[in-house]
Amino acid sequence: SAGLELSINNHAADFPLSARPGSSVSLSCLVHNSSQAENLLWYREDGEVGLKDGNKVNISHICISPVNESDNGVTFTCKLARDKSVQVSVVLDVEFPPQLSGEETLQIEEEKDVTLTCNSKSNPQAQTTWYKDNNSLILQQGRHELLQTSEVFQLSIRKLQKSDNGTYTCVAESSLGKRTKDFHLIIEEKKPVFPKEAVIAAAVVVAITVFFGLVARKDKFFKV
Repeated sequence: SAGLELSINNHAADFPLSARPGSSVSLSCLVHNSSQAENLLWYREDGEVGLKDGNKVNISHICISPVNESDNGVTFTCKLARDKSVQVSVVLDVEFPPQLSGEETLQIEEEKDVTLTCNSKSNPQAQTTWYKDNNSLILQQGRHELLQTSEVFQLSIRKLQKSDNGTYTCVAESSLGKRTKDFHLIIEEKKPVFPKEAVIAAAVVVAITVFFGLVARKDKFFKV
């Protein structure tokens, strides 16, 4: 296989290919400098793509249709069947506006902690911010904490207060659009906590009272 080269869509080196959701992408792999018929293989990440017999020798085509958001970052590789080290790859760069999801309503007891999780997917990556009741959220040091990764934007609130009750809005904006998602945080009154020992002691007192009450009634019945 010395001197043999492959190209995808006339690219002899690995390259990214931009696409939009709903579109179709055609990939053509071609053998260069071959003196005989060469079989080709296609891979989607690590999985081999099934090809028809007439679509394997010296030139091979595959089509991705329709392209969707899950194809973003996926690598398609064309390899020489008899020497898989001869290969060339293309990485799909699927651009789409922000997509937001997450648990919309949370009921949490006062003085407990909570984390609002806004799952945010987009390409290019969006700028994300939080609002409370349609106003900019004022972060309090020690009580509010923000955590952001490429796909998650979290707001953590420690020791909830009644004033934390309200609607929190996750806003994600990229060059392709802006999306919002509301999270309703309902603060419930703290439930009174009874010490276990006090409950047990009260139960014992009640049991003793009932017991002696029954004994007293028994003596009364005997006198009658």
